[in-house]
Amino acid sequence: MSQENNSQNNQKNQNSQQQDVNQLLKVRREKLAALQEAGKDPFQITKYDVTHHSQDVKDNFDALEGKSVTIAGRMMFKRLMGKASFCNIQDLKGSIQCYVARDSIGEDAYADFKKYDVGDILGISGEVFRTKTGEMSIHAASVTLLSKSLQILPEKFHGLTDTDTRYRQRYVDLIMNAEVKDTFVKRSKVLSSIRRYLDDQGFMEVETPMLVSNAGGAAARPFETHFNALDEDLKLRISLELYLKRLIVGGMERVYEIGRVFRNEGLDTRHNPEFTLMELYQAYTDYHGMMDLTENLYRYVAKEVTGSEILTYGEHRMDLSKPFERITMVDAVQKYSGVDFNEIHTLEEARAIAREKHVEFEERHRKGDILNLFFEEFVEEHLIQPTFVMDHPIEISPLTKKKPDNPEYVERFEFFMNGWEMANAYSELNDPIDQRARFAAQEELLAAGDDEANHTDEDFLNALSIGMPPTGGIGFGIDRMVMMMTNSPSIRDVLAFPTMKTLGGKDQ
Repeated sequence: MSQENNSQNNQKNQNSQQQDVNQLLKVRREKLAALQEAGKDPFQITKYDVTHHSQDVKDNFDALEGKSVTIAGRMMFKRLMGKASFCNIQDLKGSIQCYVARDSIGEDAYADFKKYDVGDILGISGEVFRTKTGEMSIHAASVTLLSKSLQILPEKFHGLTDTDTRYRQRYVDLIMNAEVKDTFVKRSKVLSSIRRYLDDQGFMEVETPMLVSNAGGAAARPFETHFNALDEDLKLRISLELYLKRLIVGGMERVYEIGRVFRNEGLDTRHNPEFTLMELYQAYTDYHGMMDLTENLYRYVAKEVTGSEILTYGEHRMDLSKPFERITMVDAVQKYSGVDFNEIHTLEEARAIAREKHVEFEERHRKGDILNLFFEEFVEEHLIQPTFVMDHPIEISPLTKKKPDNPEYVERFEFFMNGWEMANAYSELNDPIDQRARFAAQEELLAAGDDEANHTDEDFLNALSIGMPPTGGIGFGIDRMVMMMTNSPSIRDVLAFPTMKTLGGKDQ
């Protein structure tokens, strides 16, 4: 058969399938119209009292057997057998089989039940029992149609497998793929366990502005917008840092915020333009204190969410029970590239070794930038076990305290697992004079074309001039943490509604 004939046959099959779907959709709307005409419009029901979820019934079967319960959920399966039928109801916690008999619910109700479709949302009251085959079930005494599904769910055995459709129609993904729902249940547990741990450590959760005139605190391009009421250009925040530090200045000694930040950057398996960041600041401690907090927090969250201090991600197994490795950036670069930046004293020497090692750099890059490029090129992929990489060059750390004994470097660490940066922390710079000089250097980078550099924030400088105590601060990428806790391959798998390119002028 020719390729042209194959193409024509495929098109005919697609057209036939679409006609079948259209007919099924038409039938569902006709069923709804008939229900409404008969005064049984499910969309007029405003509440339904549920006593148990499916898993509650199974977990407490011995105590509930022979007793009446009321559940509600989506019908995912139905098998008609004359005067009695079986259906499967799926709810938040799982699914359970229900036995629906004409003699138990009444002839009219049973006739209605037979017309219900897979995907409809039902409320079922009845007695808990075990079938002859041993399956825990509910013998329905009443069945209530709570919502009519006018669409068709994906075919049961193949589910929803197209990733693009899964992300765009997360509501269907959650219905069809139990592991997806489990991921978002665990995401909620990650957030609640973080809050529980920090609250127990005396931290206060706060909220800071999302719309700002100066988007600082990180190296990233902001999204820009316009506030009509004040005729003023604003930006969406790229970080939580500068406002949280203002609260430290105001005497709130331990603060944290979990919130969305927005960075005008690309999409890949670890980046989404809006993502969840958690930043915390603690007065009277430094970056060593932040390392201790990070170790303890990660162990606590892992135990709470997964039940273990061992995390498995893909082929890697990360042990959080052992002390996390601590290594300086210079030592890490020497370990994996053989280049010792302690022996490189000038920019020209740094450029020369970069050319020799085929590390690409730009004219604007200084010695510290080139050290960081070596780190990214040679080191990151090896940092599988929990590792703190400490003491970054000052050029890439404009908000961090210098090391007193080596002012070319700062008291900063990045926390790595699985070759990923999971957190970034500083001994916070609280010298307003030094901070103004760092901002000036950032302004020079902006003028040279670096659109990720920071603008000078005069109000923040004024806050530092009032006086900020010695402070340790850290930022955690919550989405990456959830990826690690759920063994999810992409950040889109842990965002309920990831950013997607619109289709046909609107998101579909």
